[in-house]
Amino acid sequence: MRKLVIIGAAALLAAACSANTAGTTQADPSGPGAASAAPGKDATAVGFIFVGPKDDYGYNQAAYQGSQEVAKAFPDVKVLTAENVPEDDNAARVMNSMIAKGAKIIFATSYGHLDAALKVAAEHPDVAVVQQGNLITGTPPKNAGTFFGTVYEPVYLAGIAAGKATKTNKLGYVYAFPISQTLDNIDAFQLGARSVNPKVQTYTVNTSSWCDPAKQAEAVANLLKQGVDVISQHQDCTATVIKATEAAGKYTVGYHADASSIAPKGWLTGSQWNWGPLYTDIVKTARSGGFTGSKYNGNFRVGYKTGENPFVQSPYGPAVDDETKAQIEKAREELTKSSPFAGPVLDQKGEVRIPEGTIPDYETIEKIDYFVDGVVGTLPKS
Repeated sequence: MRKLVIIGAAALLAAACSANTAGTTQADPSGPGAASAAPGKDATAVGFIFVGPKDDYGYNQAAYQGSQEVAKAFPDVKVLTAENVPEDDNAARVMNSMIAKGAKIIFATSYGHLDAALKVAAEHPDVAVVQQGNLITGTPPKNAGTFFGTVYEPVYLAGIAAGKATKTNKLGYVYAFPISQTLDNIDAFQLGARSVNPKVQTYTVNTSSWCDPAKQAEAVANLLKQGVDVISQHQDCTATVIKATEAAGKYTVGYHADASSIAPKGWLTGSQWNWGPLYTDIVKTARSGGFTGSKYNGNFRVGYKTGENPFVQSPYGPAVDDETKAQIEKAREELTKSSPFAGPVLDQKGEVRIPEGTIPDYETIEKIDYFVDGVVGTLPKS
């Protein structure tokens, strides 16, 4: 879920290559000029690239865990992984090095990996290349696609827990970039909280980084000074925000992974990835020769209304009472038919963005570019 960030690309690429992808990229005989089999058919190796470290208590850790589920599901398949792969042309080089090692299915797991993923897909028509979180415009190539869960649904439910727990009616949200997925989450968090607490507001701080512990610590301090007593986030590495919030004696709502172990007192709940089943089905589909024309050969999204959302609610902490759990469970059931963004939805200026009686589809929600009423903060210019 990434935005293009080029920081120390050479060093990061070296780190990536140390994770099972070392070696020089070689020309692939199955390139554009060669006859190609069905993308990913009978693959004996699968590659995964991650934009950060696999132990970040967050986005990359969850994706890495999903890759290991693939290894368990297909013991005859070699799983190649690479950490700290930048969102630039270096990503293509790492993917090509995996293909040179025999990978016929590639998972590019960061938002900003899309351009590199499409470049690699064009060069290797017999390789199935799937990208996590972004969207392909126009008709996708026969060997490429994107996939994601509806991240804002469990975030909305976590917002209910936050809205019930706050004493100051001030929630905090530390986020990286103003991409639609981030805005969806912040807005859903506020809407969930407001559904049980009409007075609540969500204060936002932008770090302009997916993982910068110094900026994260500063963001938490800023929010605490404003009287915030529940803090959530949309960052890749989550430990700094959670530890700082716990140290201040405030409540925390997690994201990407279950980090309740580092906030034993203040953890409320959160939302986390369970990528194993989806990753496994993508590999199964490609290996069978059925990738082209499948649901994965496009912009695949799944949520409570359409299937098994890979983004699930995290365990509850000790501060969440039974009444709140019951409210969350009721809301979860309603989301199988409705949406966190069921109208009317107003933006910060009071303008109606989603009319009353309207339940927007997933595609519409992924194009949200505004803060809803009750969110405090100004969107940075991208």
